[in-house]
Amino acid sequence: MKLPPYAEALGLSVEPGPEAPVLVMPFGNEVLGRPGFLHGGALGGLLEMAAIGALNQMLEGEGGECRVKPVNVTVDYMRGGRDKTTRARGSVTRLGNRIANVEAIAWQDDEARPIAAARMNYLILR
Repeated sequence: MKLPPYAEALGLSVEPGPEAPVLVMPFGNEVLGRPGFLHGGALGGLLEMAAIGALNQMLEGEGGECRVKPVNVTVDYMRGGRDKTTRARGSVTRLGNRIANVEAIAWQDDEARPIAAARMNYLILR
């Protein structure tokens, strides 16, 4: 998975997964909000990159070349992200001919205890 420049600015790396890649964001000055916590925009960016990664992996499995454009993004912040590595994974909940619905969660210590979640709709340009 090739990361866009924004993902590189956040310091993201990719751990391949069978259903969707896991994006990893290290804690550092680039993602610092208030002292000791992640910036909400960096966390939202991580969730968006995870969603796009999951969608692109599913579209590549179908064959053909596609581009995706975000239509709607909703982020729920559940707790403050602390000064540690954060991971995120996306999952495609519906894939139509023109629209895809994707969810993503971000966690730090335990995937079952997310710190943020997002729901996104993408326009698929085939």
